[in-house]
Amino acid sequence: MDVYISGVGMTKFGRSKESLEKMMTEAASSALEEAHLEKVEAIYLGVMNAEEFVGDSNFATLLADTLGLTGTPSTRVETASSTGAGAFETAFYAVASGHMKHVLVLAGEKMTHLSTAKTTRILSEVIDRSERRYGATMPALAAMIAQKYAREFNLSPMKLEDILARVAIKNHSNGSLNPYAQFRKIITKEDYLKSQMVAFPLRLYDCAPITDGASSIILTSQPTPIRVSGIGHATDTAAVRHRTSFTSFNSTKEAAQKAYTMAQLNPSDIQFAEVHDAFTLFEIIGTEDLGFFPPGEGWKALEEGITHLQGRLPINPSGGLKARGHPVGASGLAQLVEIVYQLKGKAGKERQLKRAEVGLASSIGGLGNNNLVTILERSDRTQIIKEGWRPDYHPDIRVSQKKPAPPPSEGVGILKTFTTLYATPEGFRSPLTLGLVETETGEMVMACNPDYHFPQKLKMEKKVCLKTREGIYVFEKLTPWNRMKRWFKGSSKSG
Repeated sequence: MDVYISGVGMTKFGRSKESLEKMMTEAASSALEEAHLEKVEAIYLGVMNAEEFVGDSNFATLLADTLGLTGTPSTRVETASSTGAGAFETAFYAVASGHMKHVLVLAGEKMTHLSTAKTTRILSEVIDRSERRYGATMPALAAMIAQKYAREFNLSPMKLEDILARVAIKNHSNGSLNPYAQFRKIITKEDYLKSQMVAFPLRLYDCAPITDGASSIILTSQPTPIRVSGIGHATDTAAVRHRTSFTSFNSTKEAAQKAYTMAQLNPSDIQFAEVHDAFTLFEIIGTEDLGFFPPGEGWKALEEGITHLQGRLPINPSGGLKARGHPVGASGLAQLVEIVYQLKGKAGKERQLKRAEVGLASSIGGLGNNNLVTILERSDRTQIIKEGWRPDYHPDIRVSQKKPAPPPSEGVGILKTFTTLYATPEGFRSPLTLGLVETETGEMVMACNPDYHFPQKLKMEKKVCLKTREGIYVFEKLTPWNRMKRWFKGSSKSG
């Protein structure tokens, strides 16, 4: 059964004095009013971590009660930072099954009342435990991915810096036109370069902000101008070190493949997209994973203006997570609200796209391991599907395999990527240097160097000395001195 959208709602994103339930009620009320509904058959709720952010649990019941919909089934969905998209997917299948006619999808998060260190620690809980114990945060892992991307595609540090700045500048420009955005100020390259380093090479303007906000959508089986044409969802290993690639996300590729196939569309059919840009490079990687551009060439499209607001394929016309803001539970649904605004021609005079008949949203959960791709289109769009249609999107997907953690051992390894983290979570000293190191036996391990604060002097694909300290791996530059110590240690054992 086809599924349509009859109403949407969203609060302004940013710092709010309102409670989470009040923000979510505001968004829900707007969607219900637009859909001309007072009641729905079910509520699907997306909140990532109400327990730690606001100290409440059983939030699905709380919202049904607050909305005056007591008695209505209310279910909470959580898929990390793609939670809003996850709630939408669950609601979609409830309507597509024919079991329900009208359902409310509601997502939100309140984060700004907590300290940055505490918020960072809460957000880091989605990271694999064995990596988190080293002090790894989302910015730290994203920074290591950025370093690896630059290495793999032969980008100099200055070129990478320029690419990242261009994403931030574009999305802040788009956000300046969005009345719902947290940041409505245009930034320059100079502003970008003046912003503090968060995790080398990522600066403050490379990272989506801590945000309060809520978004809402009504799904229905009754035809409306907006139809949900494709949904895909896939996961990957929790541990980044177990991935087959550090420069793309298998879960985005798999989710996109499913969504394109369901919609019977190809990447070339998409006219605009909201791509998860919690970190600036993720927008570039996302456009490549979605099949819009070849691997390693998404940044060229940015330079050529293709992904700008007036380009051939606008990316993040809302300003993205970077400028609109990133209330983690709400962002995945907010992307879809933006697409609805564009498809209905209601995005505003300055931001409205000329071509807006089919749009795509790509939402990332965790560090690229619980991802969703959703395609919406105008119901009156003319689409001719040839008999025997086959998708032309054939991504290279190499499934990651979880491997048992090797027992800590000392030796020589290869530094595959690294970062120095300056905004550390609670309990960790700043700055903190982290790296992914390939051991002599082929395992990939997370390692730290608490005493090394000059990331520019480290080199990827170079040998490092791998030691253990209090049960964790520590890496050091391989020098004649520690080579000699290893030789003496090996000689004494053999003797």
